[in-house]
Amino acid sequence: MSIDPQIHQSWKEHLLPEFQKGYFKKLKKFLVEEKKSFDIYPPGKLIFSAFNFTHFDDVKVVILGQDPYHGPGQANGFCFSVSDGVRTPPSLVNIFKEIKTDIGCEIPSHGNLEAWAKQGVFLLNATLTVRKETAGSHQKKGWEEFTDSVITTLSEKREGLVFLLWGNYARNKTVLINRQKHLVLEAAHPSPLARGAFFGSKHFSKTNAYLKSIGEKEIDWCL
Repeated sequence: MSIDPQIHQSWKEHLLPEFQKGYFKKLKKFLVEEKKSFDIYPPGKLIFSAFNFTHFDDVKVVILGQDPYHGPGQANGFCFSVSDGVRTPPSLVNIFKEIKTDIGCEIPSHGNLEAWAKQGVFLLNATLTVRKETAGSHQKKGWEEFTDSVITTLSEKREGLVFLLWGNYARNKTVLINRQKHLVLEAAHPSPLARGAFFGSKHFSKTNAYLKSIGEKEIDWCL
């Protein structure tokens, strides 16, 4: 299972050293063995969708998730997003509700966030793969080390990004981000388990206000 050639060249230039490290080679071996016995999501060609739709120099906003969805046909390589024709998951429903309250977008009939990715919203999961119907099954296999490096690289080599960190897992990544160079917005997770604590965060209008203030084009959050 060859992973690294499927990532866009703009990222490969910055992340090439990661692909040579021991942890990443172990990760690749692990995935090869997993694939022999289990269905792995998302499909191989979609693992790096976030990187291939949002090139390194085009990133404006980073949204950090934890794991891909583990149901058939759900995961498409973007955090919180699902493929066309798949029922919108509860967390994403709550994200859409907040967007409607915050900036007035109607709640869409689908949960595919490709349109955000094309505008510079980098939809990164901390773990990029998962075993079918087994949440968290690929955690602590090397993906987190890789994605921590991605966040650190963005923080160091870019300026004026907005990091949207929802829930304790994502908020723990603040140590990787230079707040002198970037805007970091934190909130509860949009999951129903957070009992609505995510609502009212207004991260979408705040993001656009910041982008406008630094001369960047705002994100059209309406799908």
